[in-house]
Amino acid sequence: MDRLSLVELSRDDREKAVELAELARVIWTEHYTPLIGAEQVGYMLSKFQSAECILNDIAVNDYRYFTVYDGSKPVGYFAVRPELDKKALFLSKFYVEKNNRGRGIARRMLEKISNIAGECGLDYIWLTVNKHNDTSIRIYKRLGFRIVEELVTDIGSGFVMDDYKMRLDIGE
Repeated sequence: MDRLSLVELSRDDREKAVELAELARVIWTEHYTPLIGAEQVGYMLSKFQSAECILNDIAVNDYRYFTVYDGSKPVGYFAVRPELDKKALFLSKFYVEKNNRGRGIARRMLEKISNIAGECGLDYIWLTVNKHNDTSIRIYKRLGFRIVEELVTDIGSGFVMDDYKMRLDIGE
């Protein structure tokens, strides 16, 4: 665990964004294809997880992306966006490579995310998760999140995200 480091991407670090997009492709293809199908996975990777989208999210949409490394190997990542008007932190991305799950990496990522929320004076963290993603829902609940809403979001090209909105109040 002491080999783990979290590195924040900068808006102009294309090399790190390409590396993160490749990690996303590996994780998403393995994890989401059985849940939503290869066609929607491909669509969502190109629309939300490409290097260009990542850099745009940082530069234009106020997202902060972090890659988790074990030594020099990327093993996970997350992205957050403060919503100061709601006193909330949106946890947009939260992924750990399959072979590295169960090592406490998600908990370490959540510690950093909670610190960011605290530094911004925010009251809670929220995320969305596919309703059929039972493993992730269990993990989020174990980390303290609770389901607060059901959401169906049209993401274009005939695809929807059928999700739960989950929330973690800071300081609980």
